[in-house]
Amino acid sequence: LIALVPTVTPAAPSAATRERLSFNADWRFAQGDPAGSEGKLDYQTLKPWLLAMGPEFSVNSPSAAKPSGNPGAEVAYTQPGYDDGGWRKLNLPHDWGIEGPFKQEYPGETGKLAWWGIGWYRKHFTVPAADRGKQIYLDVDGAMAYASVWVNGQFIGGWPYGYSSWRIELTPHLKPGADNVIAIRLDNPPTSSRWYPGGGLYRNVWLVKTAPVHVAQWGTYITTPEISKDAATVKIEVNLDNRSERQADVKVAAKVYELNAQGRKLSRAVASLAPASLAIAPSSSAAATLTTTLRHPRLWSLKTPNRYVAVTTVERGGQIIDLHDTPFGIRTIKFTADNGFLLNGERVALQGVCDHHDLGALGSAINTRALERQIELLQEMGCNAIRTSHNPPAPELLELCDRHGLVVMDEAFDCWVRGKKKNDYHLLFPDWHEKDLRALVRRDRNHPCVILWSIGNEVSEQGSPSGHKVAAELAAIVRSEDPTRPVTAGCNNSQAGYNGFQKQVDVFGYNYKPGEYGKVRQADPSLPLFGSETASCVSSRGEYFFPVSDDKNQGRADFQ
Repeated sequence: LIALVPTVTPAAPSAATRERLSFNADWRFAQGDPAGSEGKLDYQTLKPWLLAMGPEFSVNSPSAAKPSGNPGAEVAYTQPGYDDGGWRKLNLPHDWGIEGPFKQEYPGETGKLAWWGIGWYRKHFTVPAADRGKQIYLDVDGAMAYASVWVNGQFIGGWPYGYSSWRIELTPHLKPGADNVIAIRLDNPPTSSRWYPGGGLYRNVWLVKTAPVHVAQWGTYITTPEISKDAATVKIEVNLDNRSERQADVKVAAKVYELNAQGRKLSRAVASLAPASLAIAPSSSAAATLTTTLRHPRLWSLKTPNRYVAVTTVERGGQIIDLHDTPFGIRTIKFTADNGFLLNGERVALQGVCDHHDLGALGSAINTRALERQIELLQEMGCNAIRTSHNPPAPELLELCDRHGLVVMDEAFDCWVRGKKKNDYHLLFPDWHEKDLRALVRRDRNHPCVILWSIGNEVSEQGSPSGHKVAAELAAIVRSEDPTRPVTAGCNNSQAGYNGFQKQVDVFGYNYKPGEYGKVRQADPSLPLFGSETASCVSSRGEYFFPVSDDKNQGRADFQ
């Protein structure tokens, strides 16, 4: 992971306090709730607190009044003094589902593994006394599912969607210089997925330390509105949080460096952005926009995935109090109705795959080298594009696609208001779709590999007037966060391309409907169109069954 996070050395001595530390080691794990806790920790009970406490996008983000009380305080596993010495010790990332048992009689199409159920993770850790006065956060890249978090016995929030990345503040509940305990409960319901989801803290977890005034989570947004062979305009929007109780007068500046093929920053800055001054009110946020012109830009492409990193500095009273790195690439993208996809003005035929997040026999626990190996094998096959079917991916996937030169269709949801499984995302959609969608776009919008935002896959609403309204709302959310990339969806309703649904997206994707392409073109000659899913092979490589049948269910007789 060192190569994935470019290191930055300050140009001069400073009081910069930002640290992003791996928080994966030395966890304790047990499955099932303690006796007597039935009904006290389910999502419906905790929902009022969860909605009021998140998301941690900025200091003003909570959208509801926080209820009183401390839910779960009486449950043994949440209490700091509970003896967890008998629990299993492990390091993250962890997927309890892949550990088995494997049984053919298990229901559904999700791997015949016991990935559902309740799991608890507890970690003892010490915060140095020198960290007193800092802001300390827990960043979770993904937790499957319905995560709830306690620190030193105090419930502090969580996030239900297992594929989202999220942040939660630990600061008010920590004891610097002493032992601290964090407890995370996951509730992974059965019949919640149409594929193998895994279970557990299956993506990386980080401890982030900052000064009270700092760049917010996903607080930099880089665009390159003008690009030519000779020059590129680089625009950085910086959002700052002030967690202190007094006004903060700060200066924000940035420099741009090249990155090498391994993602490491080269030593000489290639551009500087003029500083901006901000006065940030107590417990508030403020934004600044910085611009510069970069001479002779090295463009990001499939063959030459050149990248840069913007190093943003926040200065207060003559000292640098925060440093924030934002890797990015310079390229142009355009989808056309008559000439397909253009990257840097050149037509590129998209030869892609719909890639689910698990790693086969390794399960869903993220393994960067295994993911890189998948990408290398796909590129050997001629693949140049990945669709993250059908959910937000691990951050490592996009970093690898940036470095290896693949383009990505970044997908948010497999369903909306109408579900496909009894316990799938439709239960969360009313309360969480905006939070989850904004989290996805804010996290991923600086990656040059991302060329499409997909708001859904084969959603049931494709044929209904109310579905058009939902699609319009989701598309508007995406465009408000990132107007530089088109919005799409993977549609399997034959009429979705010409019944009005297609008018809600910028690029229309059809799943398994090549016979409908001509009708879409007749209905809207200006609408770019692509095959968002065109083949579904239900057999394993090397396993073939005869006679061949058009009924794919016959191929599932022995679960191949």
